[in-house]
Amino acid sequence: MATDNLVRDLTAALDGVPLIDPHSHIDPHAPVSKSLDDILGYHYYTELAHSAGMPQTSLAKDVPLRERVREIVKYMSRFDNTAQYAWFVDIARTFLGFQGDRVTSADADALFDAAEKTFAQPDWEQQVFAKTKLEKIFLTNEFDDPLDGFDTAKYVPCLRTDTLVFHLDKPENRQRLVKTTGVEIGDAQTLRKAIWKLFAHFKAKGAKACAISLPPDFAPVPVSEGDLDRAVQTVCKGGLLSRGMFEAVQMAKGVLGVGGAETSAKDVLGLGVFWLLAEHCREFGLPFDLMIGVNRRVYEKGVYQGQDLFDRRTSLIQYRELFNHFPEVTFPISVLTSGQNQELVAYSWIFPNVVPNGHWWYSNIPTYIGRDLGERLQAVPKTKLVGYYSDAYKLEFVAPKYGMYRKILATTLADDFVRPGRLSEVEAVLLGTRLLRDNVREIFQV
Repeated sequence: MATDNLVRDLTAALDGVPLIDPHSHIDPHAPVSKSLDDILGYHYYTELAHSAGMPQTSLAKDVPLRERVREIVKYMSRFDNTAQYAWFVDIARTFLGFQGDRVTSADADALFDAAEKTFAQPDWEQQVFAKTKLEKIFLTNEFDDPLDGFDTAKYVPCLRTDTLVFHLDKPENRQRLVKTTGVEIGDAQTLRKAIWKLFAHFKAKGAKACAISLPPDFAPVPVSEGDLDRAVQTVCKGGLLSRGMFEAVQMAKGVLGVGGAETSAKDVLGLGVFWLLAEHCREFGLPFDLMIGVNRRVYEKGVYQGQDLFDRRTSLIQYRELFNHFPEVTFPISVLTSGQNQELVAYSWIFPNVVPNGHWWYSNIPTYIGRDLGERLQAVPKTKLVGYYSDAYKLEFVAPKYGMYRKILATTLADDFVRPGRLSEVEAVLLGTRLLRDNVREIFQV
């Protein structure tokens, strides 16, 4: 009983900590759910239901919302052992007045009706903020997203750069960049000018970070101005670069990971843009969030957002030149697998600018979080640990996800620090508060 009481008391204390959530996919113009379909449309539920046998036709756009909800809830009995199911029960209890221990098919209509009534309240957004003790939440903004019409003190802009690095070869994306910055892209100089304007705009609008998700084989290296110039010009003409046309990017390093007599100018351009982003993070004082290791469209017939997976090719050694070259830039790092956590711990151990950041995607279940958290707390300076982020698409998910994390954090603090006599309960709460909030404030300067 003493064991339960200690964890309970620590959890209760951590539950009172106001949150700053440093990564989400919230739309600040529609941050809360309008129906239960917004909740169950989260990819965790659709991909689990589909994995358990639900046909994708049940998710078609022309399926009435109530019917779609009924179908997903029906399949929940097949994955009610998962952490994601526990999140949904938590949402139902916290926000919809659900009193039961388990959600079954018989509850679908009542929950749907309760959600319609609850979510329609004019102050629902404010209620969710208050119930969640949420102070600020970071966004994921495409480079041409409008940054007006919402409170940037609550919804913190963050420049997401995947399109710039991996898809600037597409004419429509270059036109988007021209429209956003007023700079016609034709060479390295104009590309640099456009990126500077982007950063200046985002910084003026209160942005606190730059972010990107990266595939397992990505290995950033500097690209000379001449190479970048040729790459931009070649891409704009829809052509290729032969190996002999670039100097600084050496195939011997295995950087591009491609063979044949010619190398795509797109690859050289992507490396050049990535390096420019790091340079501008240094100039504008922004952390550069790196989410490392995702392969896109592995399950090609998967549900929307349920197609991407990891593999074990990723290593942070691929980023050594980046970390060494930009000591002034803080790199909050998320890894897709718990198996890579020890490497992240080691890099954070010795690199002042490498910071473990949350528990991402497939690592975001209690077993992996508990193990990874224990390793980080025992090896990394406490001032460098960004404990958690919600990755939420709707605000209602912040509460159950952080609730899960706080219980794991309380258990780890109890077992590894309070019981061995390393910290008092008060000191353990202060350490937990640092992971939940204080480090986010200091690292991202919010």
